[in-house]
Amino acid sequence: MRLNKYLARAGVASRRKSDTLIAAGLVRVNGVAITELGVNVGPDDVVEANGQVLPALEETVVYLLHKPAGVISTTSDPRGRSTVMDLLRDRRRLFPVGRLDRDTTGALFITNDGELTNRLIHPRYGIRKEYLAEVRGRLTSTALSALESGLTLTDGLRVKARVKLLAHRSRRYSYRLTLTEGQNREVKRIFAHFQLPLLRLHRTGFAGISADGLAPGKYRRLRQGEIKSLYALTAAREPGRQKQMDIPS
Repeated sequence: MRLNKYLARAGVASRRKSDTLIAAGLVRVNGVAITELGVNVGPDDVVEANGQVLPALEETVVYLLHKPAGVISTTSDPRGRSTVMDLLRDRRRLFPVGRLDRDTTGALFITNDGELTNRLIHPRYGIRKEYLAEVRGRLTSTALSALESGLTLTDGLRVKARVKLLAHRSRRYSYRLTLTEGQNREVKRIFAHFQLPLLRLHRTGFAGISADGLAPGKYRRLRQGEIKSLYALTAAREPGRQKQMDIPS
């Protein structure tokens, strides 16, 4: 495996930034500083980055979890609250891909693949995320148009979203939102901007993969073909690097 890929999979940095670390002499293999790009490493090699020994890479795994409400999207919680890791039987060193708020439900990836994580959450890749939001009150046609073309919220966040009204009963309105930026608490901040109380938020899909076939709290392991599709999706969104992309076989 190429050294920069190893570093990316270990979550040290992207491949491009890993090349910078290597060129700067900040990476060592079996105690020897490596400055040449393109070096390969094997499972028996000891790799250090920034003075820290990296754990041997485990088999890459990606789980899709239907996150229930009341669970924290972190690997641990100092207050002892339940986390998404408590729902998995896999005891490997895994981590969630991004976060969903404690009261938000829906699709969440959990993996040990640092490179894939970076590609799925970095705004420059524009990975699609779809949400179902139930609010008290209705977005006006002016608000819908502003969100479609791009809008700066009162808190300064620039957002752009496709929003479709699905149903309403009395003063409760259900909307489907499609976003690609992945900003922190983006959907909640959108409805706060329009002073519409958010009653329920559910992520129906992430990168085209839905967890709606899973019961809350249940998960499944992604097939290798699905993982390859996620890599291909991010590669297609980074012009000029498709040929350099090493998609898992």
